[in-house]
Amino acid sequence: MIHWNVSPDIFSIGPITIRWYGLLFALSFVIGYQIMLAIFKKENRDEQDLNDLVWYMILGTVLGARLGHCLFYNPVYYLSHPIEILEIWKGGLASHGAAIGILTALYLYVHKRKDTTFLWVIDRVVITVALSGFFIRMGNLFNSEIIGKPTHASWGFIFESVDNVPRHPAQLYESIAYLLIFFLLYRIYFKTNGKFKPGYLFGLFLILVFSFRFLVEFLKEDQTYFEHGMILNMGQLLSIPFILLGVYMLIRKNKKVMKIQ
Repeated sequence: MIHWNVSPDIFSIGPITIRWYGLLFALSFVIGYQIMLAIFKKENRDEQDLNDLVWYMILGTVLGARLGHCLFYNPVYYLSHPIEILEIWKGGLASHGAAIGILTALYLYVHKRKDTTFLWVIDRVVITVALSGFFIRMGNLFNSEIIGKPTHASWGFIFESVDNVPRHPAQLYESIAYLLIFFLLYRIYFKTNGKFKPGYLFGLFLILVFSFRFLVEFLKEDQTYFEHGMILNMGQLLSIPFILLGVYMLIRKNKKVMKIQ
């Protein structure tokens, strides 16, 4: 068994503490920007548009993830204490909420640009989002959160800040899966020079990411009180619509893509 007692803090300077989660979260945007910059240059796109896209992505991710956590996993409490929704520093972000936030942000981004379609942007953004999933789940591992159910497997983790029970390192399972999905999407894009059916990478991303999320949830402890006794937990229920949307994107006819107004 692996005893996991790594501190979530990297170092502190006075009242300021740098944490692994925050560093990895920021790193996902830094590296994602470099990947998107290479894509924009490859397709002769204006770099200023990319700078704008980054801000849309940051706001969509953070706001969507926070609202998703509050409204999907503990709505009664947060609707009774709405001010605490703003207290992001206390933790609590949901990946399904982030997905909705990103889709909304990209819709608003494209709405103001006549030369860009929603599917063109999302097909490229999902490459970086898959990589972000890797970094964020590694941050969860450093925080000893989103832990798995007990296991007798030799690779089980004992999260010493939680208990002395060997558990599935569910965060590690997800981070590895998302990293592999990133490499797959990255390879498809550059191998085809970005020439594929609009929505193809988006659909593939949705199917792979949320199908794995659906399956790995069977190995996780419940994330909130009302999930106890449910056949499918909240993470699985929220994954199903994304999987179906992904299937639709792959089987839809290759019609001329119209700009979303």
